[in-house]
Order: sequence, then C-alpha cells, then structure tokens
Amino acid sequence: MADRAYFRGQVDKLLNSHALHGSESLCKLLRYLADHALDHPGASPKEYQIATEVFGRPSDFDPHLDSTVRVQAGRLRGKLAEYYASEGADDQIAVDFPRGTYALTFHERPASTARNHVGASHESSLEPIGASQTSRRWYAGVLLVAAALSAVVAVATDRFLTRKTAEARLSSDTPDLPLAFHVFWKGFLTGPQEPWVIFSNAAFVGRPYVGMRYYNRAKDSGAAILDHYTGVGEVLAVHALDSVFGELHQQIRVKRGSLFSLDDAKNNDLIFIGSPSENLTLLELPNTQEFIFKQITSGRRMGTMEIINSHPESGEPKEFLPTQPDETLTEDYSIIALKRGLNPAHSELILAGATTIGTQAAVEYVCQQASLEELLLRLSVSDSGELKPFEAVIHVKVARGVPVGTELIALRKGPS
Repeated sequence: MADRAYFRGQVDKLLNSHALHGSESLCKLLRYLADHALDHPGASPKEYQIATEVFGRPSDFDPHLDSTVRVQAGRLRGKLAEYYASEGADDQIAVDFPRGTYALTFHERPASTARNHVGASHESSLEPIGASQTSRRWYAGVLLVAAALSAVVAVATDRFLTRKTAEARLSSDTPDLPLAFHVFWKGFLTGPQEPWVIFSNAAFVGRPYVGMRYYNRAKDSGAAILDHYTGVGEVLAVHALDSVFGELHQQIRVKRGSLFSLDDAKNNDLIFIGSPSENLTLLELPNTQEFIFKQITSGRRMGTMEIINSHPESGEPKEFLPTQPDETLTEDYSIIALKRGLNPAHSELILAGATTIGTQAAVEYVCQQASLEELLLRLSVSDSGELKPFEAVIHVKVARGVPVGTELIALRKGPS
C-alpha cells in the first residue's frame, strides 16, 4: 500500500488535472477532504465543518436551508469520475468519494486494471483482472475494439450531435434532480456552447473613500468611471446559478455587463442578472414589454427603480414599488422573463429586481424546486412540455437585507 506521500501526490495530480482546471471551489473542497482523510482515517467530516471551513459560510449555517456543500460534493464526484474515465485511466491510485459520506478513500490499483475502471462507480471496490495469458489476450482484443469504436463514435458525435440528443441526455445524467429543473432549464442545456451569465455592474464616478454615485452622462462627461462594482444580490445570484448548473452537468460563462457586447449575444443563450438601469446592454436587446423597469426622476422616491405594469389585469396595480429609499428595505419586486434572443434560435432570461436584493430573490426563485414547480404550473407547462416566452413579477419580502419570502403576483404568456 502506498504511503501518505504517495496519496498526496495523487491528490496533487488531480488538482492539476484538466478535469478540475478552473474549478477553484472544487479544488479547495478536494484538498480539504484529502487532508481530513489522511489525518483522520475512516472519519467523515461534518457538512457544517465543510460549509464553514471550506466555503466560508457563517456560524449559523443551516444545511436544511443551504445546499452548497451537497451540490459541490456532487460536482466533485462527477469530476472524479470524469478524470478516471480519461486522463487518469492508468493511474495507480484511485481517490474514491462514495455517496452518503464526505470521507475520501484511497485505493492502490495494479497497472493492468487501471484502464478497466474507467466506467466503474467510485462507490464500488476495485477488482483486478485475471492473470491468465488467455484472459490478458482477450482483454487486449476488447481494448483494441473499444479504441476503434471510440474513434468512430468521437467522429460521429462531433459531426452529428444535435440539440435533440443533448436533451435526451439530460434526464440520464441527472436522475436525482427534480423534473422541474430539467423542464425549466432545458433550453439552456442543449446548445453547442455553455450559456452566458451577464451580471450588472453600473458605472460610477467618485471613489469609495470620498463617496460614489451613479455616472450621469450629462454631468460627468470626461470623469473617470468606475465600472467594477456590483451588488451583493448579484454575487449570490451567480453562486446560485453555478450550483444549479453544476447539478445539471453544465458549465456557465460569467461576464460583467460593462464588458458584454452585442456580438456576444448573437450566438449564445443569455441569462441577465440585474435590471437595465445597471445592466445597460439589456436596453439594446429584446426586453420586457408587459412589465418594464423605470427610474423615478422626482419626488421622495427619486432615483428608485419601479416596475410599470403596462396592461394591468383585474386586481393588479399599475406599478410595483419597493420600500421607500429612506426606510429599511422590507419589500421589493422582481421580474423573471424568458425572451427570444437577437437570434431567435437562442434564449434570453432576465432575472432582475428593483434592488440588488430583489435580483437575488429572482434568481433564487428559479433555482429552487418549490417555486419552479409553482411557476411551471401557472404557465401550464407539463413534465414533457416546452417552456415558451413569458414575463412574471414576484413580490419579495426582505428581512435584515435577505430575501425571506417570494410570491408570484403577475404573469403574462407571450410569443415574443
């Protein structure tokens, strides 16, 4: 059995692998779990420990309300399987991460068996190949045939993979994820490229230590612009989306609004986080028509964003207003809208609140099972149905700067 240094070498190899390249949070989790496994063999760290020590969650972390650790653990298991099915197929050490525990285990593998475990579950023990000459020849023949078939499949896949086959793959890749997620996010999972998440970052003038305000084109021409700030809601929103897409086995590309261009919009599915007042590119793209963001220009609420209800239905107000700007924020309103993109073959999802907390609530609404199921029910979308364009408004209750409750209060279905 290899010693601790040998095991650590395998962990380092994983951390530098293509499978984990760019996944900083997963690398951090793997390193933590590996250290714990080597320092405390057979003992599994608690979800609370991982949440607070790896992901920086506060001391009042509640796993019933925050699934970050479970989501990231699932992603790491997927990455380990991907690694041992490709670049790590010949590795002599296997790092296993069984479901139902947060304890890593290490197993030494004979060189002759390594490549035969590319399709094996990390939850099962490793079984060696028989030592007989006939067995070895038989396996060699199988490997040669498999290699040839793999080459053919690779070429065919590259040439003929379509959106339909990608859709069929979704349900088998993530069997444990509630069906509502597959129905709602299907349009963002079947394209040839990962969807782009564009978060708002408004233009400011001034400096943090002397005071900052929104850039005003009429008054601030020539002033130095700061465009590298965003709200806390946008930050948490990106994290929520990344967690869901990780569960759906899909990468996302994140870009701040000030660096986004119309050229980027032509061939990609887009998810906008934040209202047009800060995500300015939205002003040039297909936007909402029934529920429209508007900045109040006078009176006590001057500068506040409101949502205009273009065609109020019975019992609906003509406008949706958040808490007064000089009072503690206790309620907000958000828009959730699915539109066709500049290229009608692509989708555009808008998730935005009158404030940054409302934006966070809008994203969380489409990242949670109960609210997603409610929305799909209101849209009359069946389990096998197609999600078509719509616009919705949700009312957000806020406590201590955190969205604590949402309610779908207005909904429009539309062809655009």
